[in-house]
Amino acid sequence: MRYDYVVAGAGPFGAVFAHEARRQGKSVLVVERRNHIGGNVYCENKDGITIHVYGAHIFHTSMKHVWDYVNRFTSFNHYINSPIANYKGKIYNLPFNMNTFSRMWGIRTPEEAKAIITRQRQCIKGEPKNLEEQAISLVGTDIYEQLIKGYTEKQWGRKCTELPAFIIKRLPVRYTYDNNYFDDPYQGIPVGGYTKLIERLLENVEVRLGVDYIKERDIYNGLAEKIIYTGPIDEYFEYRFGNLEYRGLHFETVRLNEENYQGVAVVNYTAGDIPYTRSIEHKHFEFGRQPVTYVTKEYPKKWQVGDEAYYPVNDDKNRALYERYAALADAEKKTVFGGRLAEYKYYDMDKVIAGALDLAKRELGSS
Repeated sequence: MRYDYVVAGAGPFGAVFAHEARRQGKSVLVVERRNHIGGNVYCENKDGITIHVYGAHIFHTSMKHVWDYVNRFTSFNHYINSPIANYKGKIYNLPFNMNTFSRMWGIRTPEEAKAIITRQRQCIKGEPKNLEEQAISLVGTDIYEQLIKGYTEKQWGRKCTELPAFIIKRLPVRYTYDNNYFDDPYQGIPVGGYTKLIERLLENVEVRLGVDYIKERDIYNGLAEKIIYTGPIDEYFEYRFGNLEYRGLHFETVRLNEENYQGVAVVNYTAGDIPYTRSIEHKHFEFGRQPVTYVTKEYPKKWQVGDEAYYPVNDDKNRALYERYAALADAEKKTVFGGRLAEYKYYDMDKVIAGALDLAKRELGSS
């Protein structure tokens, strides 16, 4: 059988495009390297608790058309992302707000907090030369030392003085007692997890799991008029110019015979001597009251080709390398590239879905 489209990748980008193509009467085949759909938003259910297998994913957006779109397929709860930071046993609210400043400095008013941050920022003269100087120029030395430095160095595997300043273009600083991490008006978690959302998107679409499109591209290229490719762009071109770099992650999940382990879904561990960056207690994403709980610790690690790719190392060298691959992609007549791996970007989920809808509109004329 021939198809109008073969979509390589059953994550959010591929699933949205496949749904839109099928809705427009196109024949679509989705092939996925993993043994499950959903990409990194894949969820499992254990003991009635939805587990975010590849780390915490909180849906948030300011784009009403994206919010309306995803709510056509599943119900979202009213979860508000309000993580906390643990620095050597002391607990601080995130994002940086008056609760954070009050805990750190024993102050009460926005003017007191502004005065402290302004004074501490003055130690940076001129244009910041690295991430450390950039962070201090934004939030001062205390917040940097306790809540940014150790976490960032663990995440990237390099000293903050060795990281480029542009990695932290801005830091959210709020002079209000508001612990909502996001400013977006629409926020929540799909009831029952993201896999249910992807399943609904892929209803009536043929899906083949455990298929490595790159290894079998000759077969699948021969089955379709066009390919929608959502995998790593450098892998598609057989690493012709070398590989793009990422940071990897390792997850350790345990089942605990207690109802409530940490009292919040996400705790960031910001001290450098703790090897993991955060712990996730999954039940709190859906306000669970089960007698047991599941907790995942998230460990950054050095990435190698073949590992799951999480965070693009978006420095000058890798951006220049991506541009060379993007030029090759632009010249492809049969293949269209989309999503975080194909575009070498760290995308929030709403941007992924918006990008897939935009592609569908260009390709299919869908609304």
